[in-house]
Order: sequence, then C-alpha cells, then structure tokens
Amino acid sequence: MDIKELFNLANKTAIITGGGRGLGEQIANALAEAGANIVVCSRKLEACQQVSERLKEKGVKALALHCDVTKPNEIDAVIQTTLKEFGSIDILVNNSGASWGSPALEMPEEAWDKVMDVNVKAIFLFSQKVGKVMADQGYGKIINIASIAGYGGQDPEVMDAIGYATSKGAVITFTKDLAVKLARHNIHVNAIAPGFFPTKMAKGVLDYAGEKLLAHTPAGRFGSDYDMKGAALFLASRASDYVYGHVLVVDGGASAAVI
Repeated sequence: MDIKELFNLANKTAIITGGGRGLGEQIANALAEAGANIVVCSRKLEACQQVSERLKEKGVKALALHCDVTKPNEIDAVIQTTLKEFGSIDILVNNSGASWGSPALEMPEEAWDKVMDVNVKAIFLFSQKVGKVMADQGYGKIINIASIAGYGGQDPEVMDAIGYATSKGAVITFTKDLAVKLARHNIHVNAIAPGFFPTKMAKGVLDYAGEKLLAHTPAGRFGSDYDMKGAALFLASRASDYVYGHVLVVDGGASAAVI
C-alpha cells in the first residue's frame, strides 16, 4: 500500500463532536481534505452549519447536526442520521469539551459535574454507541481529544481548573483501556493531547498567562490553525492501523521540557 493510499479517506465518514469551532473545525478540515464525508455536531448548530458549508466546498459531503453530547437520545439521533445519510461511521472524533476556572477548594459541585459530564461521560457514551456500529462493520477509528493538562498537576497561577485537568487525565486512561477492549473488533482507539492553541476555551488562560506559557514552550509559539491536522489525519487513516491506545502529544515541546 503506497503512502497516498494510507492517508486517503475517500468514502469514509467521520463524526466530529464540537466541530463548529476551534480544534474541532481544524480536524474537520483535515479529514475533509483527505476525502472523508463529515458530520459536525454540537449544541451550537449555527456554527456547525457554517463549517459544514465550507467543507462542502472541498468536494465532500457534509452535515451539521445539533447534539448535546451529555444526552444519550441526542447522541442516538446523530448516529442514526449519519447512518441513514452515509451508510457507515468510520471515524469518531470526541472533541467536545468544557472547562471551569476556580480554586480547587472553592469549585462548586455542579461545576465539577458539568465538566465531568462533557469531558468524560459523553466520550464514554458516544464511544460506546458508535463502537457498536464499528464492531458490526469490523473496522473503525476513535480519536479522543485529551490535553497535556491531563498528565499531572498544573500551576494554579497559570491554570486553576482542577476539574478540567482531572477529566483529561481520565480521557487518557479511558483511551488506553478502551483500545485494549476494542482491538479485537479492529477498532483503533487513540487520543491527541494538545498543548495551548488560541481557541475560545483557552482564551482566558492565554490572556493572563500567555507569556509564562510561551516561556515554557520550546517551539516559542502556540498551536496554529494547521498543527492538529496531521496528527488527526494520521490517527483517522490506515497509516495508524497498528497503533492502539496511543496518546499523541501536540504541544510545541512543552511537556518534554522539564524546566
């Protein structure tokens, strides 16, 4: 199999949660440029519709759907609509996420629950439901969006969001365990752990701690509008067919620097 075929996603269908902006939109563009048909879904339907229209200009089919990823019935609706429209689900990118900035000793219980529901429970629900479809197909790729924040403690002067860090640590372990469980079905479960990208979610942190974060990023810059594309395409394509339970860090070297 030559390299072009390994990275070719023609006739594949991908669902990308939180695909209406930020990293989700960047990943949607990457997979569409490789030939995949795309379903973008989130609670912000209008944003997904705008992304969907731009994706169609790349010569692929695209669909925008409303979905609160914490609600099983809405996940089911996305899956059924995707199957009706495209006939298969080959790739799932669990990108939807939430955060809550608060000192650890003051974080409200309801805020903790919200972050865990979106960042952990929703990934479990979507992966379980799509996993059943993929198992019947005998093939699939699941990509979970984690974070370098999930690898350990964060300086409270930079990132005081214990719920977010905890949830992303859970995503990393969930990815590894689900990969072992689903490998027998030829389903590849992997994750990407981004560093800091100038997205809407990261804006608050970058506004007050951007200089400090840059000082500890060997690349000397934050993530760009293309830095996630190669990582996502690799894990979504045949090029990663012998990769299971891996977490691909895309952070400009921040997690490699010990000082």
